[in-house]
Amino acid sequence: MITALLLAAAAPGPIEAERAFARDAQRIGQWTAFRKYALPDAVLFTPQAMWAHDFLKGRKDPPKSFDWWATKSFISCDGRTGVNIGDAVTADGKPMSRFTTVWQKQEGGQWRWIYDASKPVGAGGLSARTVQAQVVRARCGKAPGAPVIPPQPLTEKQARTTPGDSGRGGSADKTLGWDWKVEKDGTRYFRVFLWTGTRYAQALYEKTPAE
Repeated sequence: MITALLLAAAAPGPIEAERAFARDAQRIGQWTAFRKYALPDAVLFTPQAMWAHDFLKGRKDPPKSFDWWATKSFISCDGRTGVNIGDAVTADGKPMSRFTTVWQKQEGGQWRWIYDASKPVGAGGLSARTVQAQVVRARCGKAPGAPVIPPQPLTEKQARTTPGDSGRGGSADKTLGWDWKVEKDGTRYFRVFLWTGTRYAQALYEKTPAE
């Protein structure tokens, strides 16, 4: 068990996935990279929820992509699910937004995102790109059954139909979960919960007002 956890810690995680995503946006094109890394049931917001591939279909890449980097990552105990938050700048380096991305590691080892959202930078400005991203990992150990909060992931049928105005998901080891909701006016809420060893604690709460 210890060896497995050490190997998981050494393997590329969601922060490295974010870096690869951002590099590819510069290399192969902004929306091409978004399509490459998005899961089939990934969602983004305009401000209402949309299936990412519906939004991205046929969308032409701009001459130069915007750029971004993670500043903090919440990771499940098994290291296969992560929620990154970070900062983004325009193609000419001006402050653009803060982002939140949920990443899941696939069976073949590839990382793909299932949730991507952004919000205004705010008064605090951007964090320096050179600052090492902070990692917050869920505690290991068997959780007592399925968590009451966060709720269980969407069923296959639910994921196929429509993103609606809310969604949820969790890591396979049940140590990390997230949920989101969009009000009719476009106000968006997003939460992350981590297993502490004895209970589920809210690790992140975001409210993005409607523009």
